[in-house]
Amino acid sequence: MKPDAAHSYWVDDLSPFVVRFSDSFGIRYYGLAYVLGFFIAALLLHLYWRAGRSALNSKAQSDLLMAVVIGVMLGGRLGYFLLYSPASFLREPLAVLRIWDGGMSSHGGFIGVCLALAWLVRKHKLAWRSTADILVTLAPPGLFFGRIANFINGELWGKVAYVPWAVIFPKSAPDGTPVTEIPPRHPSQLYEALLEGLLLTIYTQLRFWRSPVTHERPGQLAGEFLILYAGVRAVGEVFREPDASLFFGLSRGTFYSLFLVVGGLILFAMSRRKPHNPTEEPEG
Repeated sequence: MKPDAAHSYWVDDLSPFVVRFSDSFGIRYYGLAYVLGFFIAALLLHLYWRAGRSALNSKAQSDLLMAVVIGVMLGGRLGYFLLYSPASFLREPLAVLRIWDGGMSSHGGFIGVCLALAWLVRKHKLAWRSTADILVTLAPPGLFFGRIANFINGELWGKVAYVPWAVIFPKSAPDGTPVTEIPPRHPSQLYEALLEGLLLTIYTQLRFWRSPVTHERPGQLAGEFLILYAGVRAVGEVFREPDASLFFGLSRGTFYSLFLVVGGLILFAMSRRKPHNPTEEPEG
């Protein structure tokens, strides 16, 4: 027998605002998550440089952060509409500018970051595989904070479940639905925060600092990250309510992650090749 949702499960009624100036305007946790993610990225870049583990000087670090911010924001926003809601984009293209309404795609953000990487290595004449290895170590903390913000916003909820830690998300039901009639769900945002964020942060930092992989096989760590992200994303999608129609029986998050696996395998293969020019020499 299913327990009474209203009396057995916590209701996610958290405010999305850190500070609220009006009904719809203020400092949101989602925006704060991006700020924290980029701030930690800046700290890590500085730490890598001081430790002699990075060829990115202060100018290159500034350019990288600027390019990544633009790539993540534009790629994530456009990716959301093109990958998850193309019909609404065709119906109202200017909706892409209403960032306060939410809607970001991590896969779209990856594409934006790849373009940022291409621009950076061309401008500063950097070894792109070594730079990619550095770049993937910066992403997991931002993913962690982003998923926590998803939970606070009560969005991207999980499938209906009656496990003890399930949560009632009022936004998962039509407006006006009594809490007693809203089924509890997996807090899949927290699962993804632990898998995509915390787990991959620990893994990439250990590999970066405790192994010679970035020096001996530049590009391999970036490949490992793409494959591992695809894997943990697929695990998270098992518990997450699909946010769009399925592709070949797979959620879109899982389907799009297959392309990351392909990219990761290509990087693995390339990391086995010896560099052919000075800009591809291992750094360290």
